[in-house]
Amino acid sequence: MSDEIRAFKMQLKPGVVAEYRKRHDELWPELAEALRGAGIFDYSIFLDESTLTLFAVLKLKPGYPIAELPLQPVMRRWWDYMAPLMEVEADNKPRQWHLPSVFHFAG
Repeated sequence: MSDEIRAFKMQLKPGVVAEYRKRHDELWPELAEALRGAGIFDYSIFLDESTLTLFAVLKLKPGYPIAELPLQPVMRRWWDYMAPLMEVEADNKPRQWHLPSVFHFAG
């Protein structure tokens, strides 16, 4: 079984880029531990500054409980903390648009 890669978009609100970066620079240790516990071992978020679209890519180890991550209290607190900065669902989960893979090069 090989690692899984997931990519998706999220959307920032105007005027919050610096705060978004700051909050991620100060990522809570307990959230980092929850991400690792869910099998995430590599996670990057990129910003299109012209549209405020965030592009996220994460790599998952096989067989880990990624589906349980939204149930973690620390994840819910993070969503609440980030909700003022981005488009969110009713439960404050960031709105995500999943992106299908159309090309991959590993050389």
